[in-house]
Amino acid sequence: MTTTPQPGGPVLIAGASGLIGSHLRRHLAERGIATRVLVRRPARGADEVQWDPTAAMLPAAAFEGVSAVLVLSGVGVADRRWTRRRREAILSSRVGSVDLVARTMAEHGIAARLVTASAVGYYGEGGQNRLTESAPAGNTFLARVCQAWEGAAAPAADAGIPVAHARTGIVLTPEGGALGRLLPLLRLGLAGPLGSGRQWWPWITLEDEIRAMAHLLESEVVGPVNLTAPEPARNADLTRALARELHRPAFLPVPGFALRLAVGGFAAELLASQNVVPEVLLADGFEFTSPDIEAAAQHLL
Repeated sequence: MTTTPQPGGPVLIAGASGLIGSHLRRHLAERGIATRVLVRRPARGADEVQWDPTAAMLPAAAFEGVSAVLVLSGVGVADRRWTRRRREAILSSRVGSVDLVARTMAEHGIAARLVTASAVGYYGEGGQNRLTESAPAGNTFLARVCQAWEGAAAPAADAGIPVAHARTGIVLTPEGGALGRLLPLLRLGLAGPLGSGRQWWPWITLEDEIRAMAHLLESEVVGPVNLTAPEPARNADLTRALARELHRPAFLPVPGFALRLAVGGFAAELLASQNVVPEVLLADGFEFTSPDIEAAAQHLL
């Protein structure tokens, strides 16, 4: 089966049940764009297709008439400690899903655009350096995961399919993630900078994350794309901006050793400095609703 992209056709999404996937489906629906989702359980409707990445099972019919394909699949990186088994799951759940989608698209001549999730973890520790999409990969665990994650799409790219990698930063939303955990402490006046607080945090609001994902599905951009706000903030400045909006103090720092005891290996990512900027996204004409942390704090809280 050889197909060409169908303008106005549905967007096929793997990993649609997560925070970003569920919000993106609603956003696309509001714009009149239909979605079709890949599910691991038996399909319950015409907009669902069962698949199993561990068994390399993905019907080519899932791609029929689609305008674009988005792969968001992957177990959480911050919800459990990084045991050896959890590290293996973090890697395999991402690489296996993207590899299966990319190979299926290549083998069946699916010419629709492919967008895969990735993360700014790709850059590792960046210090004070300004990190655009051309910056080299780091050597941390997540950096190696991101390299393999993006590399898994090679079969599609080699077949001439346009592929973009959405390197997402820290998504700010009261519904979950870093801000979801921080808010209860902020409301009590018990939150403060993590570690020194001087590390750059590459943040983005959930609203802009969803809008940027939707933008990429219709764009012609290929390769890595940073999904972060154009004005990164230091961790201490971000925490203080949120606390000011809540009229609470934010002066109790969380020492690095305490953070490592609390969350294990993921602490290295929270303490890393990543001055990431969305050079490609801005050049492609995307406009942020919350370009700086002060605007974001007002919008979020």
